[in-house]
Amino acid sequence: MLADTGPLYAMRDPDDARHSRACEELARLGAEGLTAAVPYPVLLEAYSLVMKKLGVREARGFLSELEEKYPFVLAERRDHEAASATVRRYPDQDVTLVDAVVFAMGSRLSVPVWTHDHHFDVVGAAV
Repeated sequence: MLADTGPLYAMRDPDDARHSRACEELARLGAEGLTAAVPYPVLLEAYSLVMKKLGVREARGFLSELEEKYPFVLAERRDHEAASATVRRYPDQDVTLVDAVVFAMGSRLSVPVWTHDHHFDVVGAAV
């Protein structure tokens, strides 16, 4: 499956409202033998969020932890093209380009997305 920014950030920040949920989900996924891959757009977004909210030292530790635990996955050009179409298809929603790329990657790879973001439901992603 592909990891989205929300659960990755929530796992890192014990003060996040979804921290416990993210930790429980990760434990359940592991018990079910499922692993997560981190798309590079999510890596960039999550690192920036941790750095902004928790500081640069925490962000560097976060990056090291992700590098040790998860494979990173590149988006393809067609994922970016599909993402642009998705953003245009939902003008009444604030779907980010990162989310749209992750949705496109999940669709192309036929894998679900581990997310806390309702926009993935809106666009019809497997979550």
